[in-house]
Amino acid sequence: MKKTFLFLTLFALAFSAQCQDGTVEKSTYGIQTGVLGLWFHNESKLSEQIALRSEVGLDAGFFGGSVFYDDGTGYLLIPTISVEPRWYYNLKKRASKAKNTADNAGNFVSLKTSFLPDWFVISNYENISVINQLIIIPTWGIRRNIGNHLNYEAGIGIGYRYSFAKSAGFSENEGDVAANLHLRFGYRF
Repeated sequence: MKKTFLFLTLFALAFSAQCQDGTVEKSTYGIQTGVLGLWFHNESKLSEQIALRSEVGLDAGFFGGSVFYDDGTGYLLIPTISVEPRWYYNLKKRASKAKNTADNAGNFVSLKTSFLPDWFVISNYENISVINQLIIIPTWGIRRNIGNHLNYEAGIGIGYRYSFAKSAGFSENEGDVAANLHLRFGYRF
């Protein structure tokens, strides 16, 4: 009985050490939702600490003002495509403290690059369109797991948004400051 217990204990420790090596996972897939949207994502390993996150989804927004719309308020959902290299800088430290690093659960610094095209808009108003936009935001964030498949993620960053306004009939394209403040809950496949 003692030998069986010792064998199972050593096996479990070896298995957990193999799973918790403190490096980025080879590839992960999941879905996340937050207050303003729904996204499907994949993270692919580029090195021991760097992953490339690709994401497609719907960003949500709210608008108001009685000048253009009868009741003054509305919502919209627009498609978004993002590519984001992420440096998970504390995975080895978390693994050495026996903390969960599955699904790249750790702190990260990234360069989120998103394109919001005017392909379609889901809204409570008809004939709504958006201006194509390119957004680049350096971001700091964390991801933590809740059980085996659930996780949450939070991030903050300030960057740049470029709007292709000429394609929508305006005289000039525009650039301005953009923020990334997100709190998402997700499921890993």
